[in-house]
Amino acid sequence: MQTLDFTVNDLQGRPVDLKQYAGKVVLVVNTASRCGFTPQYEGLERLYQTYRDQGLVVLGFPCNQFGHQEPGEATEIAQFCELRFGVSFPLFEKIEVNGKAAHPFYQQLKSAAPGLLGTEAIKWNFTKFLIDRHGKVVRRYAPQAKPEELESAVRELLGLGI
Repeated sequence: MQTLDFTVNDLQGRPVDLKQYAGKVVLVVNTASRCGFTPQYEGLERLYQTYRDQGLVVLGFPCNQFGHQEPGEATEIAQFCELRFGVSFPLFEKIEVNGKAAHPFYQQLKSAAPGLLGTEAIKWNFTKFLIDRHGKVVRRYAPQAKPEELESAVRELLGLGI
């Protein structure tokens, strides 16, 4: 199975075939509204706005598995992200990224790019996966990695130089 061979529900509950992002550079992030890393929404949106016309898409997956930092319903999440950070990149339904109920898309991402010491488990909110235009997971980034720290890797994958 290829990395983008999944259908997920958007924040409004509508199915989205991730294959529509084939040929793009994709940055996948598990997000939360009440996390110390929540201000990264601003940097993620900036990356998206700067490079979307060159082929970057950011995909946000709210997750409540870490400290219950995403307790809201879909409408609350959407309003928070839009009003507080101006988020315009695609957001999806709240999912689980670890455990038996982990979404198959996240199972694929974790398998393709294990974390520190080879562990597949996501450690916290705002773990990021960068996928190239061919659908290959290029790298996994820890929650502490700020979106601006990914810019050179994004530029390189977009063919814009470093």
